[in-house]
Parts: sequence; structure tokens; C-alpha cells
Amino acid sequence: MSEVMDAPAEDIDAGAHPIFAGASSSVEFNKLRKRLIRQVREAIEKFAMVQPGERWLVALSGGKDSYGLLALLLDLKWRGLLPVDLLACNLDQGQPNFPKHILPEYLSALGVPHRIEYRDTYSIVTDKLPQGATYCSLCSRLRRGNLYRIAREEGCSALVLGHHRDDSLETFFMNLFHGGKLAAMPPRLLNDEGDIEVLRPLIYCAEEDLARFSEAMAFPIIPCDLCGSQDGLERNAMKAMLTDIEKRMPGRKDVMIRALGSINPSHMLDPRLFDFAGLFDKRTRS
Repeated sequence: MSEVMDAPAEDIDAGAHPIFAGASSSVEFNKLRKRLIRQVREAIEKFAMVQPGERWLVALSGGKDSYGLLALLLDLKWRGLLPVDLLACNLDQGQPNFPKHILPEYLSALGVPHRIEYRDTYSIVTDKLPQGATYCSLCSRLRRGNLYRIAREEGCSALVLGHHRDDSLETFFMNLFHGGKLAAMPPRLLNDEGDIEVLRPLIYCAEEDLARFSEAMAFPIIPCDLCGSQDGLERNAMKAMLTDIEKRMPGRKDVMIRALGSINPSHMLDPRLFDFAGLFDKRTRS
């Protein structure tokens, strides 16, 4: 059993990292916190994310998901359940009216190691794409490239992102409906250069839970004025579809995310994953 999973879940009642100092003390919040901690621990263990002694760069956008990611990882580390060093990093992309003071003041007050990096990718995105176009893809590529660079400069082996269960499911259905392939956001992958891993410890966590967690924690949320201001994104359509399914059949999102980890290649249509031609040889030999 890894160091991440050694301690029982009940140890969560023993205290918390200072980031939880102003959090709600209600029974409902404690149940929510326990559930999120349990799901993060499951993902870290199941996908073998931890190599003790390494350093992780935790991407912090100022949104609910990345704040939740940071808080949960800090809590695990505070309990001795996450034997890695954490460095929070915000990439200031030059968006108009971005409140530059919020994150450094918040992180400094908590004593959280961090790096704030300024790169004006906003101007690049708005210059390259026509007004009304979907900015997310180009913005994401530029941001990811800078985060990889920062990870190398800081001696980090992994870039840790706040993508959750709903993000992965939305990506799966976007690929299914628009890309003609079965692919989702993986919990762990290696970048093209082969030197930085991308980790998603929130892969089993529900967006609704993270929103409730963020509200109870009173995180100083910074809205995105770039892609967050655009309507009609394909991802929004997938989100609406999944919300409707969950409303009509509660629990389906959890079933779907588990299904992505339970694939039967012989019952799919990809001969690269299953030797359909070899069935003839098996039949003739029987």
C-alpha cells in the first residue's frame, strides 16, 4: 500500500491545513470534504501518480476547480499522505481587468509556496482568431506550453490540473459526437517531450461537489473573461446533455466515469486493440 493510502479516512477529523481555517464547520461540509478527499486519494492510488520526493506544479487559475485541487492536495500533504512538494502557479495571461493582487496575497497569507508568471497570451489569442470564434483551444495550448516551461524551470516532474469527472465526460462525448473517436481526459499522461507528466487527481470528483466545496471555503474566485464570456461552445452542449441525463437518471455520471475504466476490447470495433483476425485461427484449431 502506498504512503498516500496508508492512513484511514477517519483521520480527516484530526484537523486540517490552514487553508481550511475559515471553512464551514457544518456536518454537510465535513461529509463533502471527506468524499472529495476519498476520491482524490483513490485517483492518486489507482493511477500510481506519486513518486515520493518529487515536486508538483499545481496550476491555479483562480477558478473553483483549481482552488479545490490545491486545498485538497495541501490537506493530504499536511496529513503526511502526499509525500511530494507542491508549488502553486498562476499564469497571468494578460486578460483585461485581471485582479493581479488576489492570488499572491491569498497564497502568501497561507504560507503556500507559489509562482506568479506573466505572459500576454490574451493578445495572441484575440489577434489570431476572429471575433466570436472559440478561444479555448488556442488559449489552452499557449497556457499549457508556458506551464511546461515553468515546471522545467522549477524542477517539477508533474503539472497538476483541476479537471474533474464532468470535464472528462464532456470531452468523451465531444470526441464521440464530433471527433469520431473514443477518448476522454486521462488521469495521467506524459507530454510529447517525455519529461513532464500531467496529473488530474480530481478525475472522480463531481463538478457540483467542487462548486459546493468552493462556496463553503469562500475562495476568492477570479472569473475568466476570455472563454468564459463566450456562448455556444460545444462543451456547453455536452454539459447540458449530461445534466439532463443526470436529472432524469441520478447517478449516471458516476456510472459513466467508471465505465471509462472498464473497457472490453473484444466488444468494440478497433482491430488495433483486439485481434479479430485471430479468431479464425482459434476457430479452425478447435
